[in-house]
Amino acid sequence: MDEETLRQIEQIVGYEFSDTSLLAGALTHSSAVDDRLESNERLEFLGDAVLALVICQALFERFSHYLEGDLTKIKSNLVSRETCAQICGQLGLQKSLKIGKGMISNRALCGSLAAGLLESVIAAVYIDGGFDAARDFILRAFRPLIEQADAEEAQGNFKSLLQQYAQEHFNATPCYVLLDEKGPDHNKCFELEVVITNHHFPSAWGTNKKEAEQKAAFNALVELGVLDDPVEEDD
Repeated sequence: MDEETLRQIEQIVGYEFSDTSLLAGALTHSSAVDDRLESNERLEFLGDAVLALVICQALFERFSHYLEGDLTKIKSNLVSRETCAQICGQLGLQKSLKIGKGMISNRALCGSLAAGLLESVIAAVYIDGGFDAARDFILRAFRPLIEQADAEEAQGNFKSLLQQYAQEHFNATPCYVLLDEKGPDHNKCFELEVVITNHHFPSAWGTNKKEAEQKAAFNALVELGVLDDPVEEDD
């Protein structure tokens, strides 16, 4: 691979390699070599793990009020093949991927090949420059999506939003109390309410406990003045 291409990728990544052969390997698909050990497949394996660790740490630090389930949902979306392919396309890395003639396909380059390429480049940076260098590259590339996830989760996850508000203003954690349930076992409805420091907020019904908790959290947020009641707005 020519030096000019490697320098262009270094500029995109924001990292200058001590060993450019690592970067060249990251840009080589198995279809372009006779020995798969000379391709980027092993780097892709390592890069996947490094990416997951960096994203997990970033989410753990940014979403301090989110539970494990919330963090897992965001992480799964951010490290998915679709997201990695999207990031690769935005950076323009796929233009420099060395592939065999039979693999030339715009669809392929926008999918799994692009995702694998991004992970391979991450691994190359990690091996050459260490964890901090890889983390810097990953966070620069993924920061817009992390910030977008923050906004979407805050808007749609009323339980997390209420927990953050309660901890900041009452130094307490909301409790969800089951008040009633109706219907046969295969089609039950549940009524729950939120209690914060002995204050009971309007209850809500849901087709499952999770839905009822979200609705009850929304009612509490409305009563606390954190959110507006859409019914009142319509009136």
